Amino acid sequence: MKKVLTVCLMLLALTAVFAGGSSESNAEYAMILKTQTTDFWVKMWKGIEAEAEALGIEVDLFSAASEDDLEGQLAILEQAISRGYKGIGIAPISGVNVISGVSKAYKAGIKVVDIDETIDPTELAKSGGAVVGWAATDNVAVGAKGGQYLVDNLPEGSKVLIIEGKSGNQSSEDRVNGAKGAVQAGGLKLVGSQAADWDRQTALDIANTYIQQNPDLRGIYCANDNMALGAVQAVKNAGLIGQILVVGTDGDSEAVHSVADGILAATVGQDSAEIGATCLRLLVNAVKDDVKAVVGQFPEKTPVESILITKENAAEYF
Repeated sequence: MKKVLTVCLMLLALTAVFAGGSSESNAEYAMILKTQTTDFWVKMWKGIEAEAEALGIEVDLFSAASEDDLEGQLAILEQAISRGYKGIGIAPISGVNVISGVSKAYKAGIKVVDIDETIDPTELAKSGGAVVGWAATDNVAVGAKGGQYLVDNLPEGSKVLIIEGKSGNQSSEDRVNGAKGAVQAGGLKLVGSQAADWDRQTALDIANTYIQQNPDLRGIYCANDNMALGAVQAVKNAGLIGQILVVGTDGDSEAVHSVADGILAATVGQDSAEIGATCLRLLVNAVKDDVKAVVGQFPEKTPVESILITKENAAEYF
């Protein structure tokens, strides 16, 4: 039996949850995600729940209200530290926003596992903190799969656009670098690479601008599915579905259905449920085996495989 807690990032609500409803929790572990506003994180939440049940343990689950509330997520972590969990898993919103909290947890003897997004190893070491584990998809490989799809399905020399996530976000940068490497090595012409902050409307606007400026644009790679769905709407508005291929990232349900319908060309699906489950296993094992984190030694990534989802296999991922 496990108890799952949903936390709003408004400070009063946060305080009330920790001071009130969660006071009866017997959980030794807490998992703090970025948000519950996208399918990717919902699936991860469910994956952690399922793994906790399989392990026969209690886990308290928390999430930020959005992927922009850097301070709010840190507040959740600090409250979790004060609760005295033996282990905490956290999916940082950025590489640096929870470093002070992770350092505090380390110094308090709490095991910490990094979920998905990389905590900046250099800054973490400077703060005197360390983590015992890290699991994530290889985001460079994810971007490369998306870029390679465009290479394999477009004539050499075709113009393509890359729509990035948030500037400075490591996952976005890795995916973009992977996609750029693939399309350039494959002989496609990159006409632009622009950040849309993971936002659908912003991606739609960017795609619309590039379509107008490049009537011969043939491909768009987006660093997440939310932006891909915005980009494909711009393509649809221009009456160019089938002529401009749009590839997304994450394998969100809405995107997978769009792929099955022949609108979005493809998405590179991450198994976020397995990422969450893997991180929980790493955390539980670290606590049981008393694994020692070492300042200045960031753990090697425990990789979770991704898959290219196209119209041919999309039904398998509904």
